[in-house]
Amino acid sequence: MSELQNSVTPQPLHVKKPEWLKTKIPTGDVFFDIKRDLRAKNLFTVCEEAKCPNITECWSTNTATFMILGDTCTRACRFCNVKTGNPEGLLDPLEPEKTAQSVVLMQLKYVVLTMVDRDDLADGGAAHVKKVFDAIRERSPQTKLEFLGGDFQAKDSSLATVLEARPEVFAHNLETVERLTPRVRDARAAYRQSLQVLKRVKELASYPLLTKSALMLGLGETIDEVIVTLKDMRAAGVDCVTIGQYMRPSKRHLAIKEFVEPADFDRLAVIAEELGFSSVASGPLVRSSYRASEFYAKAKQNLAAQVPSI
Repeated sequence: MSELQNSVTPQPLHVKKPEWLKTKIPTGDVFFDIKRDLRAKNLFTVCEEAKCPNITECWSTNTATFMILGDTCTRACRFCNVKTGNPEGLLDPLEPEKTAQSVVLMQLKYVVLTMVDRDDLADGGAAHVKKVFDAIRERSPQTKLEFLGGDFQAKDSSLATVLEARPEVFAHNLETVERLTPRVRDARAAYRQSLQVLKRVKELASYPLLTKSALMLGLGETIDEVIVTLKDMRAAGVDCVTIGQYMRPSKRHLAIKEFVEPADFDRLAVIAEELGFSSVASGPLVRSSYRASEFYAKAKQNLAAQVPSI
């Protein structure tokens, strides 16, 4: 995708990681204080388990991500390192309270809740998601909440249940372009279904809701396909987008076709802004929850500026 060409140059099987993808080891008093306190209570964050390159940056701004509904996903996307299987309907009844404790302990101002897909549950886990949100609201009412959810099989009833908790942001990731979706994502995670979910949550919400999605690059997509995908997002009313480099979790996962250069991410950011996204983050190290609190604030500011004064 270098020079924003329409085809990807074939890469050697083993491509050395470029300098722009090398990150520093997490440091700082805030990072280690939080990590020590979490271990003392046997609590964990996705930030740690996913080895996010932005962990220090986020924790220093009182932002963190938690994965709920257990550690076993009913789907098997080929880019994801989460364990797959059948959770057989099992849920941790203490998870809402434990998550709320973590939020209080870390003094978080902004929380992202993500989830494993739970197709084994009739509602996809929506009621449990709401319980977690409610527990956080009760213990830390000032904390802003973002939900990075699955598609809930596009069931209105499940989406409506989540929206009862009134998260400030509802995020659902397309991950890749339509052509590559069958190879990259689980067969149940259809491209058009994901777009429908992003569109439908805005229609169901009884309050001003921001929606958000994300793309990974380096899987063999073309620039034209990325632009079409961004246009599809905007047609579904998506407010915010993040674009980052796909990183292969292990040799069992999809291979990286290309390390996209930072300049190309910059150009895509310009294109996305021209398409009307309220907030755009595009760069090799950007992840779905990258600087989520700043992202939210920027989107709110930009949307407010678009409203004509009476």
